[in-house]
Amino acid sequence: MSAVAPGPGTLELLLADALDLHPALAAGLPELAAGSAPRPAKTPRSVDALWLEMPDADPNDLALQRWSVIAPEGPAGDEALQAITPLLRLREAEQDAKVVPYRVKPGMGMAEAARWKADVLHDERVPEEERPRYLLLLGDLHDVSAELQHVLANGAFVGRLHVAGADGRPDPGGYAAYAEKVVRWAREPTGHDRPDALFFVADDGTAATRLGRHLLIEPCLAMAHRPGRRPFPAASVVDIPGAETADDFLRGASTVRPPVLLSVSHGLGRPRRGWASVDHQRALQGALLIGDHGSSAPLLTAEMLQSTPFLPGGLWFCLACFGAGTPMASAFYPWLSALAREGAHANGVQRVLDSLPQCGERPFLAALPQAALRNPQGPLAVIGHLDLAWTYGFVDPSRTTQSRASRIFSSIQVMARGSRAGVALDALMRSYREVNDELLSGYHAEEDARAWNRPTSVDPVQRSRAFMLRNDLRGYVLLGDPAARLPLKGSNAALNGNTAGECGPDASVAP
Repeated sequence: MSAVAPGPGTLELLLADALDLHPALAAGLPELAAGSAPRPAKTPRSVDALWLEMPDADPNDLALQRWSVIAPEGPAGDEALQAITPLLRLREAEQDAKVVPYRVKPGMGMAEAARWKADVLHDERVPEEERPRYLLLLGDLHDVSAELQHVLANGAFVGRLHVAGADGRPDPGGYAAYAEKVVRWAREPTGHDRPDALFFVADDGTAATRLGRHLLIEPCLAMAHRPGRRPFPAASVVDIPGAETADDFLRGASTVRPPVLLSVSHGLGRPRRGWASVDHQRALQGALLIGDHGSSAPLLTAEMLQSTPFLPGGLWFCLACFGAGTPMASAFYPWLSALAREGAHANGVQRVLDSLPQCGERPFLAALPQAALRNPQGPLAVIGHLDLAWTYGFVDPSRTTQSRASRIFSSIQVMARGSRAGVALDALMRSYREVNDELLSGYHAEEDARAWNRPTSVDPVQRSRAFMLRNDLRGYVLLGDPAARLPLKGSNAALNGNTAGECGPDASVAP
């Protein structure tokens, strides 16, 4: 039986208080609140434009697309590169070419990242066929900026790997564990030729998850079962029932075949009285509220995923606030600040504002996906949100009762077909680029109207809604190697029997 959708015209947020576990925005916001978004600042065309390398080549073929790694300058970058040496050797064998790492300085903003992309990554002295389109960033968000990741993701398949210890410092052992896991699954894929597809929405009784059930999970299940010229390739499609505890969820996510999981739940944010410490925040922000807040153990935390089998060899699309991490500044801060100043929905909006990154705080990746990636019996890659996660990503911004689940289902379908994780994220980023082009077209129309002294045809409310959708889609990032794929039968064919040593005994990693 289908869940009952919340009332019409609501914008819901997947964020819960880390102490009392109640939603930060329990009543949601009316659809018209999106019309109050301030006029967005224009970004350079080079930042958001799609720049295709080898556009006529198979996107999954590393020999054609090439793979490389970007590490921060200094000892931390040296250690990370050394720790993932087995992964570098694997990718060298797949592309039959040496991996030459790039090194970058921390704190790049958008403009600097765009210049680095143009001057270094797209250096005209390097033939196009030798420029890597698969890029693995190493380090936390203060080491290699989120702005650089965003700029590179338009025109490349980009992922990020960072594993920290309890003290927050980089853990080379965690990097090595992930690299060894990817290599093991690539060399020894399963005997299955099709994956399992899992769909889960937390049954916590909130409007946000009810909307997630009604406008995302149910439409995805319908699309997965729909016959057609290219039917959904999963061997089984499982709607994991609502869980009372995280252990219930983990049991429900246990599968025989390599799985693809789409989960919808609240991510934890700042409690009303603040975090007890920075370590406390890093351990819990972005952890998932799996069951009702009144149950005995409703949270899925990093500590639980250190060694518990969870999606072994699988891929995970995790929809929750701060599910991938916390940026230096939220893209939604100007809009929420404007609502607060107007006095609109004051209590709920202020609670969300209090949950956003504070001035001077260091950005960081969430502990939960770090633990999942480090876990030898965990997934190979995670797509998650690096900011607040609203329902914009799967609804029509003009009619918030109209599902646009196909935006997210496209990524699930690409994963299930055996494509690499970076290709799956790019399937979602196509929707981002479409709405970004819509905004740019609106700017040009306004400029033309001013030049010819004519009234503009651009609807400011529609533009604000498109801007909100753009921000929501822009927040999705890939954690893990963008070249990772489900270890299905035949998935390692590109190796053609090569071993790690076949690039030569002197193929050392140059820091």
